Amino acid sequence: MTDQKSQTNLKDAFEQWSGGVEKKLAKAPERKQEFVNTSGIPIKRLYTPLDHGDADYVNQLGFPGSDPFTRGVQPTMYRGRYWTMRQYAGFASAEESNRRYRFLLDQGQTGLSVAFDLPTQIGYDSDHEMAVGEVGKVGVAIDSLKDMETLFDGIPLDQVSTSMTINAPAAVLLAMYIAVAEQQGIGPEKLRGTIQNDILKEYSSRGTYIFPPKPSMRIITDIFSFCAEKVPQWNTISISGYHIREAGSTAVQEVAFTLANAIAYVNGALEAGLEVDSFGPRLSFFFNAHLDFFEEIAKYRAARRLWARIMEKRFKARDPRSRMMRFHTQTAGCTLTAQQPQNNIVRVAFQALSAVLGGTQSLHTNSMDEALSLPTEESVRIALRTQQLIAYETGVADTVDPLGGCHYVEKLTNEIEARAQEYIDKIDEMGGAVSAIESGYIQREIQDSAYKYQLEIEKGEKVVVGINRFQVEEEKPTNLLRVDPAVRVSQNEELGKLRSERDTEKVKTALSSLKEEAEGSGNLMPAILDAVKAYATLGEICDVLRGVFGEYQPINTLGR
Repeated sequence: MTDQKSQTNLKDAFEQWSGGVEKKLAKAPERKQEFVNTSGIPIKRLYTPLDHGDADYVNQLGFPGSDPFTRGVQPTMYRGRYWTMRQYAGFASAEESNRRYRFLLDQGQTGLSVAFDLPTQIGYDSDHEMAVGEVGKVGVAIDSLKDMETLFDGIPLDQVSTSMTINAPAAVLLAMYIAVAEQQGIGPEKLRGTIQNDILKEYSSRGTYIFPPKPSMRIITDIFSFCAEKVPQWNTISISGYHIREAGSTAVQEVAFTLANAIAYVNGALEAGLEVDSFGPRLSFFFNAHLDFFEEIAKYRAARRLWARIMEKRFKARDPRSRMMRFHTQTAGCTLTAQQPQNNIVRVAFQALSAVLGGTQSLHTNSMDEALSLPTEESVRIALRTQQLIAYETGVADTVDPLGGCHYVEKLTNEIEARAQEYIDKIDEMGGAVSAIESGYIQREIQDSAYKYQLEIEKGEKVVVGINRFQVEEEKPTNLLRVDPAVRVSQNEELGKLRSERDTEKVKTALSSLKEEAEGSGNLMPAILDAVKAYATLGEICDVLRGVFGEYQPINTLGR
């Protein structure tokens, strides 16, 4: 819309139309006085080319696979290959989780996504007192390389892409994965996958941290360096907005805080002496697919463009792959309801569709019963079939960025980018994401947004079907999947057996070498890998690092 006369004509016509609408509203008012999305962005009655008529198409939108990647990171996107269909899975023992993985692969899943139990996530073995009541509950229990061998038994690791949602002990789990692959005769250079390895969002949004920020950042950059040389196809970090959104942030905050954390990781790697283009292409991201359909689509597009500009202008990345934001998406667990759980199938379908229309590289769809328990095989199958239906039956994957040029989506994309940039600028003034987290700023912003959202539901201003409107009487659900508490007993028995059979001197030597490396400044990954191969346990390895680095103590953000 560059022709001035055409713009003037459109503006005059739009004003005339708007005047007529205002007269009609006197007799038939709209259903709300104000329309805003979850980020507080006002939603106009109608969008036209006037809302983005002066945009520089090449610099603002460009073409898929080219800077600034607004329209996608690959030139043909899903016309070449569908997104990777992952189902986040893991529960009880490694043996039971292995059976679930085999089931999912048989159903057509194209990548594995491992959920670890809480003790594993915070670096405790199953027989630790802190693990009581939690072993195998929210994921699989992994105490040693022996468990990892069982977890991937019969699954050739050079033929699957594996994502592992693990943060504080990410280096240990990655080392175990590399060791299992070596046992299968597969070199690390052939491994494909991702470790989440995003500790900063743990301090602000999730809580499964172990060490303070500075040593945690060291471990992360050690992984960057090690993988750049030894595991070149591995995504060394999945910088996660997902958990920031699950904690209650808005879409704008999800983008802003995620990218602020990403900036901190890049700065940390540069300070460690790495070249930006040596690790930049292996950075990946993880976003939430929430309920506001168009806001979510615009969010992904804005995040891609913003990251491309940050990497180009701030960090001078020359490799286009370093400027290319590749991301995994998971539908919003916080939107699932225990009431009328079948409604969750519909929620997840729309959320998944927004992720696909927004250009995700891989996708997990939540199961309908996850607000009640771990998902059953039937509900997991429905969730996976949701992705397959979108891919094979809807036609939305037949063209790239089908909503590109939509006046509403383009305006939202610009608005989300601008508002996220304001947050990033403010965090920069504070000294970066680590300082903003240490001061409690990011935590308070998320808490305030979560509180506002909950108030809107309680007041009925935001409708949640089956919760504050359209309720029905329901019978108590049955056939829910529960983890047998005996899992901890069997895990502890296996731990005892492992400790009695392994080479104790070899374990002591490996742990002593790890302690020495941690006290120095060398890369920790080789020492961790040696300890893993000696069958030192996860807890033993993390305890050595706790002894050197200490443990993080959270600040109180509520007593303001």
